[in-house]
Amino acid sequence: MAAIETSGLTRRFGELVAVDGADLAVDHEVFGLLGPNGSGKTTTVLMLTTLLRPTAGSARVAGHDVVREAARVRERISYVPQDMAVDIKLTGRENVSFYAALYGVPGRDRVDEVLGILGLSDRADDLTGTYSGGMRRRLELAQALVHEPEILFLDEPTLGLDVAGRRAIWDHVADLARRGMTVFVTTHYMDEADRACDRVGVIAKGRLVAVDTPAALRSGLGGERVELATDRPAPPVAVEGARLVSAEADRLVYHADVAAEAVPALIADLAAAGVRVRGLTVAAPTLDDVFLALAGRQDGGGGFDYRSFRNLLRRR
Repeated sequence: MAAIETSGLTRRFGELVAVDGADLAVDHEVFGLLGPNGSGKTTTVLMLTTLLRPTAGSARVAGHDVVREAARVRERISYVPQDMAVDIKLTGRENVSFYAALYGVPGRDRVDEVLGILGLSDRADDLTGTYSGGMRRRLELAQALVHEPEILFLDEPTLGLDVAGRRAIWDHVADLARRGMTVFVTTHYMDEADRACDRVGVIAKGRLVAVDTPAALRSGLGGERVELATDRPAPPVAVEGARLVSAEADRLVYHADVAAEAVPALIADLAAAGVRVRGLTVAAPTLDDVFLALAGRQDGGGGFDYRSFRNLLRRR
């Protein structure tokens, strides 16, 4: 049995369909859910953690139904939300001890253990209000881990942290995965998802449009990534064999079936529009490119064909 299973999972808010019929199975892995703001990521997590009742469909977490057996689910999971979940008027040890008491974890040995695992022993008796952002995030992880959950949900765990803080959090996540814990994470940082997640799902407008390993999604996008830097804002010219991914001010990004054939045509068409190319980069596709292609703008821009992409993945 998978650690997390959903079937037709749906949540509506009036006329808005925030999550639309999600079918998903997550086993013992680090799974990343990616999508633009408002795409349904947090709503999905809230349903899986029993904090929001589905409108339709079903979900089982740690073998239990999130509606009929919500209490059993809560015993086996932990959830670290985007917003800070520590009391700045308590010490680090007091914060973790509070969560230990809520879960019926006796004594202070486990509290000391998780503080040590997260590198907070030296500051455990300092007020949390004196902690840096990265330390507070690690303290939230300590709180979440004190009762040894089977499944950990992390909603944007590195949002707002510097590079060192982000790396420290992911190092801890990797260690948890090595110990056999299932970690379900949402993130906007594609490089982190590419490096840290065993599989990722892309959600757009409430629909789960792709689920696979980062490598398979990058490969499925095909061709080469062509980035053109221009001397002024450029029109998004179209040439055969190249698909526009993004157009931002003086930068155009395409996916080309064969870059050597598409690039001369792109440069020529831009020149005809009075735009000079001042820089060119050709590389393999990144997970950022997959994300932009699949999720795009929430207004549906980009013209990417979800069905064709998914069919391509199935043929691989």
